Order: sequence, then structure tokens, then C-alpha cells
Amino acid sequence: MNGWILAATVELGGGGAAALWGVATGPPARRLTAQNLTTSVVCPALLLLAQGYARPAYVDLTLLLALLGPVGTLVFARLLSDEQAPGPSAWGATWAAAGLDAAVVAAVCAAVGPGRSMVKPLLIGTLLIGGNLIASRALAGGFRGVGGG
Repeated sequence: MNGWILAATVELGGGGAAALWGVATGPPARRLTAQNLTTSVVCPALLLLAQGYARPAYVDLTLLLALLGPVGTLVFARLLSDEQAPGPSAWGATWAAAGLDAAVVAAVCAAVGPGRSMVKPLLIGTLLIGGNLIASRALAGGFRGVGGG
């Protein structure tokens, strides 16, 4: 086991358990927020595992998940907007997840070095952080007709 795999294990253990608990319990607003933050936990872990196992295919899976995760959250928020009360604010968790995502992307970019192989992690980081911030704003009621507002 190397440092990349250990970091992925710690991240999935801590963040994954918290996200799973949030998805499995509580009102729909908290479940949607936890589902949104699940993407912020799984994507960096897949990037770390891609480095740890030297499997570039994991990076492609991460790119797909970073693109579709926040979109799925927005779709669920829109479908449940009529029966969903405004949920608790999760901006602290959202910014913490964004910081974690940025740190993992920076570490992976430093490991792969400059070149074409750095483009995918940077794109993943941009999609992941931007998408989760937009989805969190929607869940907090920041967009008319979406989420709790």
C-alpha cells in the first residue's frame, strides 16, 4: 500500500461514512445535500486510486462522475421541489469538500507533471467544484423553482 491508496482509504472512510449516514437518514433536503456531497468524496478518492494503482481508466470514470453527479442532484432537487421544505445550510460542508477536492487535484497535478496528462485532473476539479457549488446553491433555495426555495 502506498500513500495514494492510504489517502483514498482515509477519505472514503471518513467522508464516505458521513455521506452514507446523511443519505440514509433524515428529511429529503438533507438526503439531497448528502447525495451532492457524495460526489465530492468519491471523485477525489478515484483520482487518488488512479495514482496509487497507476490506472488512467479511473481518471476517465472520475471525469464522468464529476460531470453527472451535480447534474443528477439538480434533477432530483427539481423533481422534489414541490414536497421539499428548505433544508439546513450545508455551505460549511460544501466549502470543506471544495477545499478537499482542490487539494487532491493539486496533488495529482503535481504528481503527473506538466503536460497533456494534467488536463483531465484540472477539468475534473473545475467540473466538480463548480458543479457542487451550483447544486448546493440550488438546494439552499438560491434558484427559483429548484430545491427548497
